[in-house]
Amino acid sequence: MKKLLVVLGVSSMILSCGSSQNKSTAEASSTPQTKDVTAYANSITSAELKEALYIYASDEFEGRETGQPGQKKAVEYLKNQYIDLGIPSAQPNNDYFQEVPLQVLKVPTVQLIANGKTYTAMDDYMSVLSSQDGTFKADDIVYAGYGIDDEKYSSYSNLDVNGKIVLIKSGEPKNADGNFVISGNSEASKWSNFRQAYASKRDAAKDRGAKAVLFYYPEIYEMAKRRFASSRGRMSVKGKTEDFYYFFITEGLAKSLYPNLDTSETSETVSATLSIDYKNDATDFESENVAALIKGSEKPNEVIVISAHLDHEGVKDGKIYNGADDDGSGTVAMLEIAEAFKTAAKNGQGPKRSILFLHVTGEEKGLLGSSYYTDVDPIIPLENTVANLNIDMIGRTNPKREGGDRNYVYLIGSDKLSTELHNISEAVNSKYCNVDLDYTYNDDNDPNRFYYRSDHYNFAKNNVPVIFYFNGTHDDYHQPSDTPDKIEYDLLENRTRLIFHTAWELANRDNRIIVDKATR
Repeated sequence: MKKLLVVLGVSSMILSCGSSQNKSTAEASSTPQTKDVTAYANSITSAELKEALYIYASDEFEGRETGQPGQKKAVEYLKNQYIDLGIPSAQPNNDYFQEVPLQVLKVPTVQLIANGKTYTAMDDYMSVLSSQDGTFKADDIVYAGYGIDDEKYSSYSNLDVNGKIVLIKSGEPKNADGNFVISGNSEASKWSNFRQAYASKRDAAKDRGAKAVLFYYPEIYEMAKRRFASSRGRMSVKGKTEDFYYFFITEGLAKSLYPNLDTSETSETVSATLSIDYKNDATDFESENVAALIKGSEKPNEVIVISAHLDHEGVKDGKIYNGADDDGSGTVAMLEIAEAFKTAAKNGQGPKRSILFLHVTGEEKGLLGSSYYTDVDPIIPLENTVANLNIDMIGRTNPKREGGDRNYVYLIGSDKLSTELHNISEAVNSKYCNVDLDYTYNDDNDPNRFYYRSDHYNFAKNNVPVIFYFNGTHDDYHQPSDTPDKIEYDLLENRTRLIFHTAWELANRDNRIIVDKATR
């Protein structure tokens, strides 16, 4: 990695969350009598963020791939930072590492027989959701048309698919005027958008209790086949596999089960024999989340979780993927936020609620570390978790963003579960930072699906209010060129201060924020 010194421009002096200052000045102003939170926010400096990131995103950490030696070096570095700060482990055994049992699921061995004919993996079908071993048979399947479950159109109306094998097809319905039924115009919805259709239709069938889904999606079959044929395996949390099976299938297999598939949109039960024998090929290993805690002075059982993922892409073809922005920027931001809160605590101004600093593993492999924390072993019960502030890429700018204002950050999820959280976020920003809060990717129909693609989502799906802080993608996203010399440290400083101010307000307000939009 080529290390270049970054000379911060004049713009770093005009951002609104307070100007940088050296640590001695910050500490001098943060006396026990200081009541102004800005003194602690101003201790977060571009210089310290830069110093930490040049270490964390260096070649020494070998791209921090989950389970690999570089990731082990990364968690040791984070543990030692918290020890040096005097912030204890979040776990009662004083172990900063929350062990996360993982496995790599390679291409499974599957025997699929439909109407007496044996079909061949890859040539006729692909398993795209590895699950636990299983054998099951059926004398009928449910054809669910487009596999859509929406307020404006549902393939599942008056259709029981619980425990059934469901056959669906790609696309979505149109009106007589040629417009899509769901959008009401020529714009496709998430049900047929390339990035969203796969997950949306999978989740709809799964939520309805389907045992297995056979998805006829000819537009992407060959592309998916190339991907899965070269796959080194899919990583998952061990013991968290689900009794659910998901396959892409070819036209030949689809029409052997339901010949009228091209012309029919009407859901119905179809007489067809189908048997599937499914055996996984898995390799087990362990990774680690890193968790440190500042205990609240008045409401210690209530917690604000600040999270960032510690992993990245590792080494590919001899090139190190340093991941300075993704997510070295979020990682070092957390360390600076932790130091600011610790300084306040030393001055007798510790947070009323507890602050959990949670560095999660395996985000790049499928949000695995946060999934383990929320779904398997939450260190602090989720019912006691007030909010999650998740930081994933806040050190750069999106070159495609219109307007040209550098001093922005994309906010995702702030209003999904709690109106109050959104309003607090806006008010804090107006009072302290004046960052342009951009909600472009907060749209429910965002084709990028960013709301579902970082660790906050595992909290949100459990009705914990979230804010995801994000600068957008750029040409160096998931490339070996994502290096610390390209970080815009004045922006990183300002965004980090915004997150600190928001966390401070959530931790110290009298009443816990209200969840008024619970999903279940």
